[in-house]
Amino acid sequence: MTGQRYSELLGVSQNEACRAVFDEYSAYVYTIVYSRASAASKEDIEECVSDIFADVFFSYDPNADRSSDMRAFIGTVAKRKATDLYRSNSLHSGRTAYIEPEDLDLIPSDHDTEAETQQTALAALLTEKIQELGEPDTTIVIQKYFYDRSSGEIAENLSMKPSAVRMRLQRAIKRLGKLLEGTGVTL
Repeated sequence: MTGQRYSELLGVSQNEACRAVFDEYSAYVYTIVYSRASAASKEDIEECVSDIFADVFFSYDPNADRSSDMRAFIGTVAKRKATDLYRSNSLHSGRTAYIEPEDLDLIPSDHDTEAETQQTALAALLTEKIQELGEPDTTIVIQKYFYDRSSGEIAENLSMKPSAVRMRLQRAIKRLGKLLEGTGVTL
């Protein structure tokens, strides 16, 4: 239905115009509401649909764009109202629970926080020691072990020969091992 047709129906009777819009777009509006707020009760969905059509009747200006279809405007209003209904039901659904701080240690966890913290600290230490190797060794080690690049690819990026990259890599790994031994970590 275009704005012009709606305007013509309004000129005849406001009830007739509202009925025509409802008849034409009710299935469309119900589909939007059900898809966005399917967990809501039937009464809430009915009320949301009624609110949508009320908003359309009170806020649509048929004189603003008489040639355009009302479908886009109605769809926008329906999506926003249905999203509001979903959010309202989510907030009041009772799915949240308050946990006392002393009960937190009773909740099992799949994550080993201590191991993750140690691994993070080890990664930071490793990165620091790789940086201490200096250039181009730092770049070679990072490219090889972090980015899984071949000696040929690394050599091309650093304007070196692949054999020189392999030799520097061997020496850099030995130096890195000694640097890490000084901190108590072994390769």
